[in-house]
Amino acid sequence: MNPSTSAGLLRARDGRKARVTEGELFFDLIYAFAITQLSHLLLHHPGPEGALQTLILWFAVWLGWQYTCWVTNWFDPDAMPVRLLLFAVMALGLLMAASLPEAFGARGLVFALSYVCIQVGRTVAVLLMLGRGHPLFANFRRMGCWLAISGVLWIAGGVAADELRLLLWLLAVACEYASPMAGFAMPGLGRSSSADWRSADGGHIAERCQLFVILALGESVLVTGGTLGSAGQWDIPVVIAVLVCFLGSVAMWWVYFDTSAEAASHALEHAREPGQMAASLHYVHVLLIAGIIVSAAADDLVIAEPGHHIGMASGTLLLAGPAIYLIGNALYKRGIYGNIPLSHLVGLGLLALLVPVAPLTDLLMVSGLTSAVMCVVAAWESVSRRRGRRAGVAGKTAA
Repeated sequence: MNPSTSAGLLRARDGRKARVTEGELFFDLIYAFAITQLSHLLLHHPGPEGALQTLILWFAVWLGWQYTCWVTNWFDPDAMPVRLLLFAVMALGLLMAASLPEAFGARGLVFALSYVCIQVGRTVAVLLMLGRGHPLFANFRRMGCWLAISGVLWIAGGVAADELRLLLWLLAVACEYASPMAGFAMPGLGRSSSADWRSADGGHIAERCQLFVILALGESVLVTGGTLGSAGQWDIPVVIAVLVCFLGSVAMWWVYFDTSAEAASHALEHAREPGQMAASLHYVHVLLIAGIIVSAAADDLVIAEPGHHIGMASGTLLLAGPAIYLIGNALYKRGIYGNIPLSHLVGLGLLALLVPVAPLTDLLMVSGLTSAVMCVVAAWESVSRRRGRRAGVAGKTAA
């Protein structure tokens, strides 16, 4: 395809933030299903091996979404070839998400093939749409080489036995996650530079990440409601458990969206290297959303058996979810503001104090305490950011 044809498929760069289209939102629905599958997988396999398997699969799900997000940052999702590409990726994503519970069992090859077809097939389609004369062609060619290498590891893992599958898929995840950090360096093809990412729209990436967080939190709320709906008897502890879990979800929303979401969009839109900054913040979201997935699995446990005594696996889920979420948010805000909020460090300290307390009580009590910690963090940061904003406005007025 010649450059003039590919130009008609690319987003117009007119100084305004690229709009998130209905096609992109529709595309995300597959990943809502994948998040539910992963939280259920973790719920049924809460031990160290199940946690590691869920983590590997989550990285794959996230990478599939992340790479597609960058494609729609450059290409117009309303252009017919791009729209059809998104729908094709959705169809493969449906197979991938459906196979997640048995990815380390009988459906390992199905998962691997569908995932590799998403990553490699999408990149080949992009190269065909760009044509050799386009400045982005070399970047996507290097990307395609790395995805082909990781694809071999994914497929080899799909046909391998359990332990070898785990190792091969760990290597595949490392390959796909680390290669962008090295500029997709490839012998004979060079490596990408910051100039290759300058045409990216940072504001669009920020909004896409924010919408994915909403999607993940929404799935957490749906899991809470679904567990309540399937409960045989709605006694007082179950109703309290639902309210506590919902409060925790609200606090998670508050920590991320109250002030930092707008600040992130502003920072990316005015960054010297918006593409590089967007890529850095994009990476952090894999941790942040992992915290939501773990918390959703914990909420399921709490609502099903609120009075059940804490065990090692359940206690880990209850405390690890908020902790991972706070770590992800802390790194995210360091990228935006240049520092880690004290409220997040205090929140992590309070969660650490609950470690020796958790085995002495039940699921509902620990869930209530973790939700209280998240509420403290949300309120603290909300007040401090607003005071800082008012102080800044007053300083400008005085000047």
